[in-house]
Amino acid sequence: MLELKNISKTFFPGTQNERKALENIQLHLKKGDFVTIIGGNGAGKSTLFNVIAGSLQPDQGGIFLDGKNITFLPDYKRARRIGRLFQDPLRGTAPNMTIEENLALAYMRGSRHKFSIGISKKEIALFQEHLARLGLGLENRMKMKMGLLSGGQRQAVTLLMATIVTPQLLLLDEHTAALDPATANQVAALTQQIVAEHQITTMMITHNMKQSLSCGNRTIMMDEGRIILDISGQERAGKTVKDLLEMFQTKQKKEFDNDRILLSDDGAA
Repeated sequence: MLELKNISKTFFPGTQNERKALENIQLHLKKGDFVTIIGGNGAGKSTLFNVIAGSLQPDQGGIFLDGKNITFLPDYKRARRIGRLFQDPLRGTAPNMTIEENLALAYMRGSRHKFSIGISKKEIALFQEHLARLGLGLENRMKMKMGLLSGGQRQAVTLLMATIVTPQLLLLDEHTAALDPATANQVAALTQQIVAEHQITTMMITHNMKQSLSCGNRTIMMDEGRIILDISGQERAGKTVKDLLEMFQTKQKKEFDNDRILLSDDGAA
């Protein structure tokens, strides 16, 4: 479904600041896979997402989505096939536009509907139906501007915007990290519900090692621009955070030293 072949990316090549962000990444996802991705700062996680989404071009290699080579497809064209959420709840939305206007933009971008002036009654009913399923009461506040919502509400609406037209691939870039624990759990539960219902192929970067083992069906660990662990099925079942850290140390011959991950309230158990 998604295939990355020998993807590499180097920043500032040929200078004293040269940094290999991705090195010969090989990755294959089947349709419906839900892959969690962990790794320390500078491991290459966000660079990987930027290359897949098209906001960065790889130095070498190819990206294939459903058999189609999208390596050089512009990011705005990939947006019809790839949904993405960021850590910042304000990214990906227009804060001065209403909830229904943001949803209308996402609905048109993710589908082949022609642009029309105004939002139809049919579309309003569709948006209300989807919002009601979030359980936040936003279906009765569709005229409210996005910028007035709480972080959790914005992220829930952004999740809906990314999936209101089912994408071929969903990229979640630490989309609950900026939320308080209770809200983060709520948005994480909504995410799993929507992904499961529509069987969306999903990649999720998380700083929570415990979550990386409890969500989805596959866990990847990155370090220094490479995928160093890729576990699923029986190999993943029953694994703990301690197991992951031991596997990292065995593979890399060094300690995992990212405080943000190790000191996470619910990631260090």
